[in-house]
This record gives sequence, C-alpha cells and structure tokens, in this order.
Amino acid sequence: MSADQVLEVATKLFAELGYDETDVGLIARAAGVEPAFIGREFGGKADLYKTVMLKADEAEHAAISAALAEFTGTPEALHRMVDAYLDFFAANPMLVLLWMHRWMGDAADIPELEEAYTRPLLDEILRAISPLLPPGVETRYFVWMIVWCVYGFLTGGVLERRRSERTVKPAELARFRTYLHWVIGRLVA
Repeated sequence: MSADQVLEVATKLFAELGYDETDVGLIARAAGVEPAFIGREFGGKADLYKTVMLKADEAEHAAISAALAEFTGTPEALHRMVDAYLDFFAANPMLVLLWMHRWMGDAADIPELEEAYTRPLLDEILRAISPLLPPGVETRYFVWMIVWCVYGFLTGGVLERRRSERTVKPAELARFRTYLHWVIGRLVA
C-alpha cells in the first residue's frame, strides 16, 4: 500500500470517527500496513492528520479559487461561487465531516489549522463579495451562514432522507440549491 492509499484510509477514518477516536493502529490495520510505516511516511498521528487536513484544504482551495478567479462582482457571479462551494462539498462528503468534527472540538490539541487553512481563502472571499452586500449585512456572517447551511444540509439533510443515506440525491441537491439562491438573492438585493 502506498502513502497516498494510507492517506485515503486515514481521511475516511478521521472523517467517520474523528481524530480523537482514531489511533494509528486502527489506521494501519484498515490500510493493511504496519504502524511503523505510518510513522516513517507521516511522522505520527498528528502529522498524518495535518496532512489529511492540508490535502482537504488544497482541494477546497482549488475548487473555490477557480470560481473566485472568475468572480466579476455581480450577484450572478456570487451565485456561481456558492454553486462551486456547494458542488465541491456535495462531491466530497468526507471533507465536510472532517471539518464538522473540528467544530465539535475534535483534535483540540491541533488548534492552528483554521488559521493556516481556512483564513486565507476566507479573507479572499470576504474582500471579493463585500461590495455586493447592502448596509447592515455583515460580510463575515453572510459567508458563514452559507457555510453553516451547506454543511447542515449535507450532513443532516431533510427529513425525507434516511439517516443511513450518505449522499444527497440530485433532485434534493437541486431543491436546496434553489432555496439557497433564493436566500442569497434576498440578502444581496
């Protein structure tokens, strides 16, 4: 098994169980390698977790940066950026779970990830969309409202979806997208 394959296994386990509940032995067994392999390749559990989170951030940054590069400062461009965000996380549910675990206090002994990974992209987005928002709509809360809505929808869904279903059905995603656009349209009008 390659280091990339171990990284995939670790991503799934950290997403499903959280950092605190996942030990190197479990990752090694699931990946079919010795724990020493993980130590040699990644330096240990904390470093492996940081690598997982870095890869998650790089993937998110690539998806959102493409939309940001095409951002023209119009409401339509904002909707396209939100679509890119929603589509990225709908296609990568494990990454949503990684961040949800952090929000619930997981990996509290590794506090620097938000500042290192989330802050730079967030600052770019805030600068780009701020001119679109009317007085009284705080840019930071506008962006976080979208994040909270997307994460909540993708992890909790709606009552019509069974708890055992991990992926969102295309029709359900389309309905949520329509509603999200409606909310955004009201705030930027």
